[in-house]
Amino acid sequence: MTNRGVAEALLRTKRFSSNAAPSAAAVTPMKVLGVNAVFHDPAAAVIVDGVTVAAAEEERFSRRKHGKSPVAFSTWELPEQAMAWCLAEAGLDPHELDAVAYSYDPDLAFQPEDDITDADWEGLRTLYVRRAPRFLQTALPGLDPACVRWVAHHVAHAASASFASGFDPCSVLVLDGRGERASQLAGRHAGGALEILAAQRLPHSLGLLYEELTAHLGFRRSSDEYKVMAMASYAAPEFLDAFRGLVRADGEGGFRVGDVDLGAFAPPLAPGAEFTPRHAALAATVQVRLEEVLLDLAGWLHERTRDRDLVMAGGVALNCVANSRLWRESPFERIWVQPASGDSGTALGAALHVAHELGDEVAPMRTAALGRGWDDAALAARLETAGVAFERPRDVADAVAEALAANQIVAWFQGRSEFGPRALGHRSLLADPRTAANLERMNDIKGREQFRPVAPMVLAERAPAIFDGGPFPSPFMLFTHRVKPGWAERIPAVVHVDGTARIQTVDRREEPLMARCLERFEARTGVPVIVNTSLNTAGRPIVDDPRDALECFGSSPVDVLAIGPFVVRRAGVAAAPARRAA
Repeated sequence: MTNRGVAEALLRTKRFSSNAAPSAAAVTPMKVLGVNAVFHDPAAAVIVDGVTVAAAEEERFSRRKHGKSPVAFSTWELPEQAMAWCLAEAGLDPHELDAVAYSYDPDLAFQPEDDITDADWEGLRTLYVRRAPRFLQTALPGLDPACVRWVAHHVAHAASASFASGFDPCSVLVLDGRGERASQLAGRHAGGALEILAAQRLPHSLGLLYEELTAHLGFRRSSDEYKVMAMASYAAPEFLDAFRGLVRADGEGGFRVGDVDLGAFAPPLAPGAEFTPRHAALAATVQVRLEEVLLDLAGWLHERTRDRDLVMAGGVALNCVANSRLWRESPFERIWVQPASGDSGTALGAALHVAHELGDEVAPMRTAALGRGWDDAALAARLETAGVAFERPRDVADAVAEALAANQIVAWFQGRSEFGPRALGHRSLLADPRTAANLERMNDIKGREQFRPVAPMVLAERAPAIFDGGPFPSPFMLFTHRVKPGWAERIPAVVHVDGTARIQTVDRREEPLMARCLERFEARTGVPVIVNTSLNTAGRPIVDDPRDALECFGSSPVDVLAIGPFVVRRAGVAAAPARRAA
């Protein structure tokens, strides 16, 4: 099947295509459960009457990073705990669902014949997917398996960006490792319909190339690609001429990836080994070539759509350095990236897609805080059960600002947990950005490599005075910005080696508690920026419930835990003395 054939297959299959007309008979609120279970990051989401009620990744419940291994043998595993919680949060029983949207189409995938071991067990994967309705019925007693709808993997990615962004019309670009038989989709979303303009057939895949590089550099594929992105800042793209011949756009909305021998440029690294300048140069080369090809693809797409806006999803869209270059150099005026761009986001996208097909008017995604949360009474009960001493300050935001100004490290557990890989001020580790040593300190606490940066949170209205080179607002930490002259010296802990920072802007209307913390920190220090990194340690998912937070706090050298309105201080850590900026 050619690239054109892949795109035409998606368009022909009406039950998977956004071109299916909404049902005029839909007069009652539709209830749709979205499920991602095929590769990695299994997740669930619930849409009721077009509104996203809940979305969560299985790893947050199972405490297994990425939920499972991305191999054919794991395809049968469902996000059972995430599904159950999403339904409970929506107040639904399985029999009340109008549809279950499953983000993979077995008809588009490798078809097994006599030997299911063919193509690295792809036949087994397809068999498991075809049996998913029965697996779902077993996991969700009362569910009618006939309500399960297949949604093509890249169509689900596309829906997760187009519907969630609220942009209509907009151009859509999806890139990841792979779907059923493709690794990329380019199209246009208008009036709720997706017109697919190009799709790149496997084995050509920018996402898989980056995965191969990740493994070559001693990291875990489908997990540690962001480490490669960080390493790329430590060298120039020394091998770019060679890679421009190996990896190139094809002029038809797709691309070609040649036979790349990564070992010819730098030897493979063992896990945990120190990288050399050649390894950094290889990382920089692949990163820059990825950016260049993305610019070619975006330019091709814009020539055909002339849209103002571009939305993106797929694992490649989590590359914030590439996103920023697209924002600066592509012909699009605005770029919106799904904060759960990896495969977990296909659970949300599949649900949004099917809800639209059923006739619902789908609401945009205004926040990533779609996971579990606890009220004050439940948090107090957890703290009392744990037997830890805690206090309830008059204003927890001010108490945390005071601790940060005294250079204490704070674990911040507030509201509902985030959907996606970024901690966005709900499950975070916070620190003072004015002390350069806090970068090393935070990496030590988390048990991760010292070349990796930490990110700044900043009040949205203050961000343009401190950062440039990227879009504002930037609430999901998906773009990098240059730190303006005069500020790098004031906030050294959050400035990467290349002079950039992956910022998160905080809107006081959306996040009043964190905004107040930033305001109180600035009142004490004169700096409206706080270090923010995810509340977890290396190899573990971001903490999700109070028990996770207490375990992380108890096992790492964190000074203060701010959990809801309560504060827990490590033994020997006193409340910081109040002080204000001169």
